[in-house]
Amino acid sequence: MSDTATAPLGELTLRTLAMPGDANAAGDIFGGWVMAQMDLACGIRAAERAKGRVVTAAVKEMSFAKPMKIGDTLCIYTNIARVGRTSMVLKVEAWAQRYLSDLMEKVTDADFIMVALDGQGKPTPVPADG
Repeated sequence: MSDTATAPLGELTLRTLAMPGDANAAGDIFGGWVMAQMDLACGIRAAERAKGRVVTAAVKEMSFAKPMKIGDTLCIYTNIARVGRTSMVLKVEAWAQRYLSDLMEKVTDADFIMVALDGQGKPTPVPADG
């Protein structure tokens, strides 16, 4: 993850509030919760592009640069980097808008590989135009 990021890349796809139930005893939000929100955002963006059902096939390396805290707003940005025959690679960034502040800090990023599925759950071609 680049620590020189000053502004989010991609389209704001999901915003949600980090709540006490998402945190450990120290008040840091669980990384798995952040990753789950990133996966939700990818599902939204990829389904729109595929015009149908999608599933997560893989997530590339993810490391956390900053913690999320209770009360922060998690902002997930997605960018469709590549479209293959049945799959897509989405570049995903998670940013924390700090509680009662305009300060935005990048928490993590990753590449998510999403696969389009037909009605029988088999991989299906992604439409040529988005």
